[in-house]
Amino acid sequence: MYEPEREVIEILKKNKIEVISTLPCEKISALLRLVAREEAFCHVGLNREENGVGISAGVYLAGGRPAMIIQSTGLGNSLNALISLTVTYRLPLPIIASWRGVYKEQIEAQIPFGKALPNVLAALDLKYTLIEDSSQIGSVEEAIQDAFAHERPHIALISPKTWGNDEVIKENTVPHQKRAFKLEYEGEPQEPEMRRYDAIRIITEYLSDEAVIANIGIPGKEFYAAKDRDLNFYMLGSLGQASSIGLGVSLKAKRETVVLDGDGSLLMSNILPVVADKKPENLSIVCLDNGTWGSTGDQPTPSTVDMELMAVSAGIENARKVHTEEELRSALERLYEEKGPRFFHVMVKPGNIPTVEDIKLRAEQIKERFMKACSKKS
Repeated sequence: MYEPEREVIEILKKNKIEVISTLPCEKISALLRLVAREEAFCHVGLNREENGVGISAGVYLAGGRPAMIIQSTGLGNSLNALISLTVTYRLPLPIIASWRGVYKEQIEAQIPFGKALPNVLAALDLKYTLIEDSSQIGSVEEAIQDAFAHERPHIALISPKTWGNDEVIKENTVPHQKRAFKLEYEGEPQEPEMRRYDAIRIITEYLSDEAVIANIGIPGKEFYAAKDRDLNFYMLGSLGQASSIGLGVSLKAKRETVVLDGDGSLLMSNILPVVADKKPENLSIVCLDNGTWGSTGDQPTPSTVDMELMAVSAGIENARKVHTEEELRSALERLYEEKGPRFFHVMVKPGNIPTVEDIKLRAEQIKERFMKACSKKS
């Protein structure tokens, strides 16, 4: 029973896949259960497919071998991240996708995108392989090997016919998850005293061997201006993926990992519950909250959201708010007194430094020097 699924598991193990990010599809429920049970894999359950693209990028940047298993509709959610991150930086990413909308599809909404998907992938020059029955399951290995050999995404679109189960598998092997919630929070907002660049400059004073992921746009440029170093990974695209990349790095690297993220980026990613679930002890997320989309003209983000409270409610216990330079320095001096994940909500004024220069590095240069530096012992 489940022979094609078990064959896929053996292919993943044979090709030394270490971290697998997944989001469920009923057609591959047996495969997903096997992935979750397999001790050879670090399994990351997603709530947004594009976060898996970011996590996989971080895993590879830190020297690991990632893969994703998702429903084909999730590729629609992930296209920008795949193009602006995985393709732009030349990162390998094998994706096993349950191909919906083409074989005995009962859900009408699955059909338009499912039928169009091969043409969509071809138009974007994304490599894909169609697997239409179990006799072709060995092509999964070819897709994995191609992804790593050519440093690119390779999507294995697998028809539900492959698994030999037209009916949804009813087996329930997941016990009810007992959940205990205890939330204590006191906060009194204060006016910020620092600009974002002031906070970034202070943070650079305390960096030593940490890997740092810098958010897209002007925050990355300000970090580059404040202290360029080989262990800095600058994002040139894939808005919303800073903390996902940082999570991926922290899952593979033994060194401490710091993310310089923003309120807008974190609001759109919903990655914090995944961070809390995986509990990486070496991850610190610094949310530089200026209340705006700072790189696109300072349009306001939702003003009713308290980012510290959002982190706490997601399950990150080590969270605190910072308003002043003194508070920031105190937090950085005590950064490693407690294990991660850590979340620092740094309140800063809107606005960018007026003369910040562009990052004078291409994507592959950023990748290569980061990977080389990350591979050295911390």
